[in-house]
Amino acid sequence: MTEPPDIEARVTALEVRMEQAASDAAAARHLAAARDRDLADLTVKVDVNRSAINALGVQTAARFDRLEARVESGFAQVDRRFAQIDQRFAQIDRQFEQVDRNFAEIRGRLDQTAAGQQQITDMLTTLIERQDGR
Repeated sequence: MTEPPDIEARVTALEVRMEQAASDAAAARHLAAARDRDLADLTVKVDVNRSAINALGVQTAARFDRLEARVESGFAQVDRRFAQIDQRFAQIDRQFEQVDRNFAEIRGRLDQTAAGQQQITDMLTTLIERQDGR
């Protein structure tokens, strides 16, 4: 078997290409390692942010719970005050009913007094007319 005339040139070219491939592979491994480090850093940062957001959510929920409790307590106080006011108005209504009954009683007595005075006036008028007509 005969060797092709430029085998040595071809082997040299092949060796150069192999060195370039090895160099490219090393560069690719270096880039892959850098990418892995970047992904690991990004994962840590995402986890930290997720933890911070969850903590804020817990804090916010606790604040809303406290606020809700205060609002409910405030409304309960308002409801109690309105109940007291309603009781006072009921008491005032009862007292006005008594005032109305007292005025009706006084009106009845005044009407009786007016009727009695009218009888006295009528009797005096009759007596005066009799005296004038003697």
